[in-house]
Amino acid sequence: MAKSIIRIGGVDIYDKIADVALSDIFGIGRPLALRILKRNNIKNKKTSEYTEEELLKIKKDIEENCKIEGDLRGEIKNNIKNLTLMGCYRGIRHKKGLPVRGQRTKTNCRTRKGKRKTVANKKKAEK
Repeated sequence: MAKSIIRIGGVDIYDKIADVALSDIFGIGRPLALRILKRNNIKNKKTSEYTEEELLKIKKDIEENCKIEGDLRGEIKNNIKNLTLMGCYRGIRHKKGLPVRGQRTKTNCRTRKGKRKTVANKKKAEK
Protein backbone atom coordinates (compact mmCIF):
# COMPACT_ATOMS: atom_id res chain seq x y z
CA MET A 1 0.00 0.00 0.00
CA ALA A 2 1.21 3.46 -0.89
CA LYS A 3 0.87 6.60 1.23
CA SER A 4 -2.38 8.51 0.96
CA ILE A 5 -0.53 11.61 -0.31
CA ILE A 6 1.82 11.41 -3.30
CA ARG A 7 4.01 14.21 -4.66
CA ILE A 8 4.34 14.60 -8.45
CA GLY A 9 5.87 17.67 -10.06
CA GLY A 10 5.86 19.59 -6.79
CA VAL A 11 2.11 19.05 -6.22
CA ASP A 12 0.56 17.00 -3.42
CA ILE A 13 -1.87 14.47 -4.85
CA TYR A 14 -4.45 13.24 -2.37
CA ASP A 15 -6.29 9.93 -2.23
CA LYS A 16 -8.76 10.16 -5.15
CA ILE A 17 -9.42 8.23 -8.34
CA ALA A 18 -6.23 8.53 -10.41
CA ASP A 19 -7.50 10.59 -13.36
CA VAL A 20 -9.12 13.13 -11.03
CA ALA A 21 -6.06 13.24 -8.78
CA LEU A 22 -3.67 13.80 -11.71
CA SER A 23 -5.85 16.63 -13.00
CA ASP A 24 -4.87 18.59 -9.84
CA ILE A 25 -1.53 19.18 -11.58
CA PHE A 26 -1.47 22.34 -13.72
CA GLY A 27 -1.16 21.22 -17.35
CA ILE A 28 -2.83 17.83 -16.94
CA GLY A 29 -6.55 17.47 -17.53
CA ARG A 30 -8.72 14.38 -17.27
CA PRO A 31 -8.20 13.22 -20.90
CA LEU A 32 -4.39 13.50 -20.62
CA ALA A 33 -4.46 11.74 -17.24
CA LEU A 34 -6.39 8.84 -18.78
CA ARG A 35 -3.92 8.73 -21.69
CA ILE A 36 -0.98 8.56 -19.24
CA LEU A 37 -2.61 5.66 -17.41
CA LYS A 38 -3.38 3.86 -20.67
CA ARG A 39 0.18 4.32 -22.00
CA ASN A 40 1.55 2.63 -18.88
CA ASN A 41 -1.12 -0.13 -18.77
CA ILE A 42 -2.36 1.01 -15.35
CA LYS A 43 -5.98 0.71 -14.25
CA ASN A 44 -7.82 3.82 -13.09
CA LYS A 45 -8.30 3.29 -9.35
CA LYS A 46 -7.71 5.17 -6.09
CA THR A 47 -4.17 6.46 -5.66
CA SER A 48 -3.76 4.67 -2.31
CA GLU A 49 -4.26 1.33 -4.10
CA TYR A 50 -1.26 1.77 -6.43
CA THR A 51 2.03 0.02 -5.83
CA GLU A 52 5.32 1.94 -5.71
CA GLU A 53 6.24 0.62 -9.20
CA GLU A 54 3.01 1.94 -10.73
CA LEU A 55 3.50 5.34 -9.10
CA LEU A 56 7.08 5.49 -10.39
CA LYS A 57 5.84 4.68 -13.92
CA ILE A 58 3.30 7.51 -13.72
CA LYS A 59 5.89 9.99 -12.36
CA LYS A 60 8.45 9.05 -15.02
CA ASP A 61 5.89 9.34 -17.84
CA ILE A 62 4.77 12.79 -16.66
CA GLU A 63 8.36 14.05 -16.30
CA GLU A 64 9.35 12.82 -19.78
CA ASN A 65 6.24 13.61 -21.85
CA CYS A 66 4.39 16.50 -20.20
CA LYS A 67 5.17 20.13 -19.56
CA ILE A 68 3.61 20.91 -16.18
CA GLU A 69 3.43 23.48 -13.38
CA GLY A 70 6.26 26.06 -13.36
CA ASP A 71 7.63 25.26 -16.83
CA LEU A 72 4.19 25.54 -18.42
CA ARG A 73 3.25 28.71 -16.51
CA GLY A 74 6.57 30.29 -17.55
CA GLU A 75 6.03 29.36 -21.19
CA ILE A 76 2.50 30.82 -21.20
CA LYS A 77 3.74 34.03 -19.54
CA ASN A 78 6.58 34.26 -22.08
CA ASN A 79 4.18 33.78 -25.01
CA ILE A 80 1.94 36.60 -23.74
CA LYS A 81 4.98 38.82 -23.23
CA ASN A 82 6.08 38.18 -26.83
CA LEU A 83 2.60 39.07 -28.12
CA THR A 84 2.65 42.38 -26.21
CA LEU A 85 6.15 43.23 -27.42
CA MET A 86 5.16 42.52 -31.04
CA GLY A 87 2.25 44.90 -30.68
CA CYS A 88 -0.13 42.57 -32.47
CA TYR A 89 -3.89 42.74 -31.84
CA ARG A 90 -3.87 39.96 -29.24
CA GLY A 91 -0.90 41.55 -27.47
CA ILE A 92 -2.65 44.92 -27.29
CA ARG A 93 -5.77 43.27 -25.85
CA HIS A 94 -3.65 41.51 -23.21
CA LYS A 95 -1.95 44.81 -22.34
CA LYS A 96 -5.27 46.68 -21.99
CA GLY A 97 -6.85 43.88 -19.96
CA LEU A 98 -9.63 43.26 -22.45
CA PRO A 99 -10.97 39.95 -23.83
CA VAL A 100 -8.54 38.49 -26.36
CA ARG A 101 -10.68 36.07 -28.33
CA GLY A 102 -13.35 38.27 -29.89
CA GLN A 103 -15.92 38.43 -27.08
CA ARG A 104 -18.21 41.43 -26.85
CA THR A 105 -17.26 44.19 -24.43
CA LYS A 106 -20.29 46.50 -24.32
CA THR A 107 -21.85 44.19 -21.76
CA ASN A 108 -20.22 41.26 -19.98
CA CYS A 109 -16.39 40.74 -19.77
CA ARG A 110 -16.39 41.91 -16.14
CA THR A 111 -13.81 39.25 -15.30
CA ARG A 112 -11.23 40.88 -17.57
CA LYS A 113 -12.19 44.53 -17.09
CA GLY A 114 -12.72 44.44 -13.33
CA LYS A 115 -15.36 46.17 -11.27
CA ARG A 116 -17.51 48.79 -13.01
CA LYS A 117 -16.24 52.37 -12.94
CA THR A 118 -18.99 54.96 -13.12
CA VAL A 119 -18.38 58.00 -15.28
CA ALA A 120 -20.03 61.23 -14.12
CA ASN A 121 -22.18 63.23 -16.53
CA LYS A 122 -20.79 66.51 -17.82
CA LYS A 123 -22.54 69.63 -16.58
CA LYS A 124 -24.58 71.39 -19.22
CA ALA A 125 -23.44 74.88 -20.26
CA GLU A 126 -25.47 77.71 -18.72
CA LYS A 127 -27.24 80.19 -21.02
